[in-house]
Amino acid sequence: MGRVNPLTPEERAILDLEKRTWKYPGSKERAVRRELGIPATQYYMRVNALIDDPRAVSEEPELIRRLRAQRDRGE
Repeated sequence: MGRVNPLTPEERAILDLEKRTWKYPGSKERAVRRELGIPATQYYMRVNALIDDPRAVSEEPELIRRLRAQRDRGE
């Protein structure tokens, strides 16, 4: 079986942000800009790609399951 590349530091940071809870509207988007330096739209595109990435599933199965359920509900 081939070796799977680990998540990049940025991919790991994205998943770590998704684990957090956000108390105020816009807090998450401000954190994305401050901590990752990317626009929120790019962030959400990356999250969506990670949801389908086997590496992310293997490292964070419960988080990915939750994110997939949110996506399926249209949240």
